[in-house]
Amino acid sequence: MVETSLDIAEVAERSGLAPSALRFYENRGLIASSGRNGLRRLYRPNVLERLALIACARGAGFTIAEIARLLRATPDDTELRARMADKARELEEDIARLTRMRNGLHHASTCTHEPLVGCPDFKRSFESPRVSRLNPRNT
Repeated sequence: MVETSLDIAEVAERSGLAPSALRFYENRGLIASSGRNGLRRLYRPNVLERLALIACARGAGFTIAEIARLLRATPDDTELRARMADKARELEEDIARLTRMRNGLHHASTCTHEPLVGCPDFKRSFESPRVSRLNPRNT
């Protein structure tokens, strides 16, 4: 089966990224074009999977340099593995914080306490687990 190339406009449309972002990612070594059709860069279809990974990593707070390193990683890169474990812990904390925020907002959408910010349940939803452990009244 012959693999067709996608030109930069198609990749931009499918990925939701501007062509300038694609050129930037290529300049940084995150993606590679497979050639040109006139002045337009061409990419293999699997570039869309790579762009999805890059978007996910960017959304998780990785820098371009960290993503480039991740894309080149080998199983024996222990320093990078340690960084990934640290980043996973940071993401777990972010998820817990965002979950508390979501739960607080769900509660606030139906709460009748006046003022809303005075509601004990609402306030408790924004406390970090560390604060809750230090304050025995919240258990």
